[in-house]
Amino acid sequence: MNKVSAAITAVGSYVPDHVLTNKMLESMVDTNDEWITTRTGIKERRILKDPDKGTSFLGIQAAKNLIEKNNINPEEIDLVIFSTATPDMPVASTAAFTASSIGATNAFSFDLQAACSSFLYGMSTAASYIESGRYKKILLIGADKMSSIIDYTDRATCIIFGDGAGAVLFEPNEEGLGLQDEYLRSDGIGRNFLKIDAGGSLLPANEETVANRQHFVHQDGKSVFKFAVSNMADVSAKIMERNNLTDEDVNWLVAHQANKRIIDATANRMGVPEEKVLMNIQRYGNTTSATLPLLLSDFESKLKKGDNLVFAAFGGGFTWGSIYLKWAYNS
Repeated sequence: MNKVSAAITAVGSYVPDHVLTNKMLESMVDTNDEWITTRTGIKERRILKDPDKGTSFLGIQAAKNLIEKNNINPEEIDLVIFSTATPDMPVASTAAFTASSIGATNAFSFDLQAACSSFLYGMSTAASYIESGRYKKILLIGADKMSSIIDYTDRATCIIFGDGAGAVLFEPNEEGLGLQDEYLRSDGIGRNFLKIDAGGSLLPANEETVANRQHFVHQDGKSVFKFAVSNMADVSAKIMERNNLTDEDVNWLVAHQANKRIIDATANRMGVPEEKVLMNIQRYGNTTSATLPLLLSDFESKLKKGDNLVFAAFGGGFTWGSIYLKWAYNS
């Protein structure tokens, strides 16, 4: 019997209609289009404006897109993993609500939080469940309503983040396609550089924390950038070395869309030319858990069966890593 690997067999996505451009941000904070573009590569981002809709709405739409596009029976899904840094609410699982909403009535489900590395860690988790042989269809969703935790008077963060969702289906594969290798890391030193101060068990919400705007994302941009550039490039180079991949062997770099300069640094370290680097940061900004699946969805038609994809991500915590995956189908 051939070794079972975990392959991505379907993708879906959703972004809200409302577009927040750099020009619009100029009227909100002290910034300008040229400054944002040269430093981040971002031109616009999508915002979920409806105050009655949370991250689950985004994830449900992406999952429905995947299900409808591929004629999948949601009752056959065994597990739903919802990667997100912005769950609908504490305690009550966003994944459970999402699974029920899409008709995945036979699935169990859970949320996975590793900041901007959530989807990458989710890929590892989903693949492990498939490789165990106990589960055949796993829906992995990456979604974030970042606008719910962004202070739109803070130019360090409000120019970067957007809302969006993507989803992939993992299934067993006996052709040697799918997830080949992973190298995942974390380091608690990052706790002070990228965080939301209040709302957790360490500093529960009170009148003071709200008045002090401590429920929004705060980041030390320079430190985060420095760590991200070195670490994301390091693990991507390491996964290539470990699997004897040359720059010619790599068909596509699928990198977390946080900053164009970080993506470029990773590509340079790998020796991968620009035409092999998937990029949509200019359209969506940093959608946190949704960046990787949104890339797969936007560029699905370019991906060919057998293509070598290197995924890379870096997030708060710090969390980071790289995954080597062989693409399993032609769309």
